[in-house]
This record gives sequence, C-alpha cells and structure tokens, in this order.
Amino acid sequence: KCPPVPMTEFADVAAETYPVHTKLYYVCDEGYRRRSGQYLGIRCQNISGTVSWVYKEFECIDEKILFSNAPMVELNFTQETRKTQSPAPPKQENLSGFCGTPKTVPHASLKKDNDYSLGQVLYFKCQAGYDKRPPISGTRTCKKVNGKNIWTPLNMRCTNDSSIRDEWLSPVTEPGKV
Repeated sequence: KCPPVPMTEFADVAAETYPVHTKLYYVCDEGYRRRSGQYLGIRCQNISGTVSWVYKEFECIDEKILFSNAPMVELNFTQETRKTQSPAPPKQENLSGFCGTPKTVPHASLKKDNDYSLGQVLYFKCQAGYDKRPPISGTRTCKKVNGKNIWTPLNMRCTNDSSIRDEWLSPVTEPGKV
C-alpha cells in the first residue's frame, strides 16, 4: 500500500489506470439515490490472466420519482430507466496488471478509498479559476524508494493570485547583475 496522497491546494486528482485489487465506489449525484439492494463498489481483478473491472448492477434514481406514490410516476420511472441505461462498458481487458477508466453510470460519480497500490499514477488538474504554475508536471506516482513506498513529488502549484503570476513571469537575474 502507498501512504496517503499529499493534499494539493486548488487541484483535483484523477487516474487513467488502476492496479489490480483497486476498489472504487459509485456515489449518486445530489437529488439521486442508489436503487435499493444494489452494491456501489467495483474492483479491478485479474481473472484467468485478464485484468478488468468487475461490476455489479448499479443505478441512481431521481429522488422525486423514488419517493412518489403516484402510479403514473411509477410508469414514467420504467420509461426513464430505459433512457438512462449505461452503454456497454468500454473494453477494459489487458495483461499489464492495470485496469483502464471505469464505465460511467448516469447521475453518479466515482470515489476512491484512500488505499493506493505501488505503480498507481495520479493526475492533478487545477480547479476552475486556478492556473497551473511552473514547473507543471501534474502527476504523482507511488514508487518503492529505499524500501519505503512514497509518492513522487508534484511539481506544480495552482493559484489565482496575479502577484504570483507576475513573479513567475518576471526574468531571473543573477545576484549583483542588472
């Protein structure tokens, strides 16, 4: 396992690939609820030499429909579910020991527990209204260094401060030279 990911102010983190045994969880968007009895987790597994996500049935339902007792709304619910069915999952099979990006579920986002495995690469992106400051490598990788699992340094900052922007853009001069 890797240590907790160091926080990066004003940045969001994502991954494009996940090592075998990674668990992710779907969380319904505000205004939607998980259909009763459905499991929200998925797992990257190696099954007979093929690495892929293992999914269970999962659906987020509009709370207005879920909590309504009107029979007409129930009929609309059936029609609505047909419209929002997830497309077939993208092909995730590979032999490298990593799963690709999981399929999307309407009205849900994916969350990760804080346990990452060796080899995990995380991508950082500045939030809306913030700019990336040099150096701008936006990744961290979990590696074993001198027997310890560590995250590589993140060489970027996110800021909306114009004074910092001017500082980064000003020319660098050697001390004593003008």
